[in-house]
Amino acid sequence: MWGKGIEDGLLDGDCFPGKDTFSPKFLKSASIIDAQNIACGSGHAVLISRQGQVFSWGDGSGGKLGHGSEADIFSPKLIDALVGLNIVSIGCGNYHTCAVTATGDLYTWGDGIHNSGLLGHGTELSYWTPRKVRGQMEGISVASISCGPWHSAAITSLGQLFTFGDGTFGALGHGDRFSTSFPREVEALKGQKTVRVSCGFWHTAAIVEGNSDLPSCSDAFVGNLFTWGNGDDGKLGLGDKLCRLVPCSVATPNDRSFCQVACGHTITVALTICGQVYTMGGHGNSSRTLPINIEGKLKDCFVKEISCGSHHIAVVTSKSEVFTWGKGKYGQLGHGDNADKYSPTLVTALEGKQVKRVLCGTNFTAAICTHKWICAADYSICAGCRSQFNFKRRRHNCYNCGLVFCKACTSKKSLRASLAPNLNKLHRVCEDCFSKLNKGLDSRLNSRPPKSNSLCLRVDPGKEKKKEPAKATSHSALSRLSSFDSFRRSNTQLSKKNQKLLLSSTPSSPFREGNFGCDRSSQSSPSASIFDSCEQSFKMHPTSSLVSTKLTPHFREEVNDDSKQTNEDLAEEISFLREQVELLTRKSQMLAGELEKTSDQLNEATAIVQDEYEKNSSAKEAIKHLMSQLKEMASRVPQGPSCRTFGPCADNMYHVLNTAST
Repeated sequence: MWGKGIEDGLLDGDCFPGKDTFSPKFLKSASIIDAQNIACGSGHAVLISRQGQVFSWGDGSGGKLGHGSEADIFSPKLIDALVGLNIVSIGCGNYHTCAVTATGDLYTWGDGIHNSGLLGHGTELSYWTPRKVRGQMEGISVASISCGPWHSAAITSLGQLFTFGDGTFGALGHGDRFSTSFPREVEALKGQKTVRVSCGFWHTAAIVEGNSDLPSCSDAFVGNLFTWGNGDDGKLGLGDKLCRLVPCSVATPNDRSFCQVACGHTITVALTICGQVYTMGGHGNSSRTLPINIEGKLKDCFVKEISCGSHHIAVVTSKSEVFTWGKGKYGQLGHGDNADKYSPTLVTALEGKQVKRVLCGTNFTAAICTHKWICAADYSICAGCRSQFNFKRRRHNCYNCGLVFCKACTSKKSLRASLAPNLNKLHRVCEDCFSKLNKGLDSRLNSRPPKSNSLCLRVDPGKEKKKEPAKATSHSALSRLSSFDSFRRSNTQLSKKNQKLLLSSTPSSPFREGNFGCDRSSQSSPSASIFDSCEQSFKMHPTSSLVSTKLTPHFREEVNDDSKQTNEDLAEEISFLREQVELLTRKSQMLAGELEKTSDQLNEATAIVQDEYEKNSSAKEAIKHLMSQLKEMASRVPQGPSCRTFGPCADNMYHVLNTAST
């Protein structure tokens, strides 16, 4: 990852404001995750592992990380609410996150208080954990999702396009500028099959399967490009800078067929099936209102993937080379500086890497690289001790890094190995990967030891069921014998023989195979009653309690270890809850300040209304006083024909007085 705030920042595992990184930096905290896909927002990132699990980290404001709080997460953390759902598509906005399961269900979470229906649940509530989108989407299988800062778009398995969120500038494509709090199908594309969609800040672009003359380099798929929304800077590619409220087809030279599209703030990027890149929009005088083919260093390259940030572009070629260009103020281009690039420039720091995908956040960039290829020569020696393989020294693969080791170098096993078919089972890993996996990517992912109750000993799960009948018999017999005075008055010290017997007993119980610590002599007589054997056992014990409280040093050490681990877990939980309390306290203080500010504004408005009311009352009193004077004057005016001698002025005065009197 590289760009804004990556160095020692939230996305790099540090709680402090990060510095800008001008060159690609390996994200160590995600090294144990076999990442297959990643989505980036303005300050957070979400990735999908090979097993379909979802990890998120970064800025947690609004609950957009999906962990049930607004706390910032400094390294990739598994989203527990999505475990077992097998996520296939993800998208990140500035304030929310979306995910699509393999069964076609759409989940959204994050900040929903912006009065724009950002989460698609029909409410303006925020959800800090993933919540399934229902309503019109019930029973519809979603295939992929794309998120912009203020709106989202989903494609179904049948090629239908649904949009929801803020409809400013017509970004939703419904023919108006209204927001939609539920996913709503784009009517203009109804009956057509949408295969790709991308949401920019205030515009949207989609690729729709169409019927036209096929390009020379294709024999099957034809993709037409549609854009709509804000047309500033010509980013819609329609030859002007006007807004479009419904999807409009973009004309391209030679009827090029498109297969991918990406939207930024002032630019739109599209990729043809021939591996050519076209851009629309830009900044100021450099903006283009029609699609322009980008050549330069890409002229002889076949581009297989594109991505667009706020003001920069990144592409991956068929040779796994990464080219970037655009604004580089925060180092998001990855060329070792913060200079802007006006043409595609090779990211030399990624040369030799098998780049699988590249994704752009608002002002940073991320790339996923496949595991290192191993040449044939490396298969003949151990990657750890460098010893030659032979008939005695066999090859063993590490299930996390994939390298070849001998048995001695892969003697340890660990959970959550990235290449393991089942993350919940132990698999062989090398020493380095074992240390990485157990450093605690997230302490909550590791299996916790059972919390011990007082001085309870550990129970072997495999033998627990077998011992249940014996335990039941033992406890019933002891309950009947507990009233005997001979057991209560037993003061004999425990002999060395009985101490050895206690050490040889199972950790789960001082009783073994249904006997109560009895020696072999008592077991040898089948006719001896259980009362005799139990009496002999209790006479050997110093007290009448069922289980001796004098545990062996080995047991005491285990209990102490369990208690210590339990205390550490509780301390961690308390620390986490304290952080949440502090965050909620700060938020409540901020809301209290806003409430106080709003109350002051309300008081000011009330004072103004009161002042205006008083002025209105004074004006009414003045008008009433003038009316009384006019009536008095009207009564003094002579009536009859003589008053007509005064001319039109007298007539007007007479009319006014009559009107006022009524």
